[in-house]
Amino acid sequence: MIIICAMKYKLVIFDMDGTILNTIDDLADSCNVILEKYGFPLHTVEEIKYMVGNGIPKLIERALPENVDKETYDKVLKDYIDYYDQHCQIKTAPYPGMIETLKKLKKMGVKLAVNTNKIQSAAQILCDTYFPGLFDFLAGGAFNIPPKPAPDGVLRILQGEGLSPKDAIYIGDSDVDIQTGKNAGMDVAGVDWGFRGEAFLIAHGAVKVLKHCEEVVSIVE
Repeated sequence: MIIICAMKYKLVIFDMDGTILNTIDDLADSCNVILEKYGFPLHTVEEIKYMVGNGIPKLIERALPENVDKETYDKVLKDYIDYYDQHCQIKTAPYPGMIETLKKLKKMGVKLAVNTNKIQSAAQILCDTYFPGLFDFLAGGAFNIPPKPAPDGVLRILQGEGLSPKDAIYIGDSDVDIQTGKNAGMDVAGVDWGFRGEAFLIAHGAVKVLKHCEEVVSIVE
């Protein structure tokens, strides 16, 4: 007798920064280059880890001193976006085992997508560079779309693939990702290898936290 078991999920939606790619050094370096240009205090990589997650405008807001006027903020934001677009691949790299995991999921027939607050242009560059042909859909940040944890990007992906929230799982490394999945009505799993870590994720509502990339395959099966 042959038993055919359907996969639990037809689609896996991944966060980018801290989930599929370790981007923190390039994010921090770019931020500090622009802060130094304007004479503002710089930040350590550990400090930047807790500033990212809600999109570039929020990162710049957190990185700048309080009470910076809007004109200066707008200049810093524009300069950061322009600089990071040109310097987003200096130290960035996929997490160990991630490419192999994505290829295995792809071979199983699972749809793969990225939902990130990173500006669409930079996100596209990184996907094309490190994961060519692996992702079916990319929903990056745009100024006319609410950033995560708003579910707008996730809902665009689901609509584009003709799927419902119950058909997919959201994978991310931050409290923002946990809330994004919940806001979209999806199952969510956190990852221990990213910018926040297991203890932080559990404290912010994660029910499941993965320790290794390969565990994504297990939860899909």
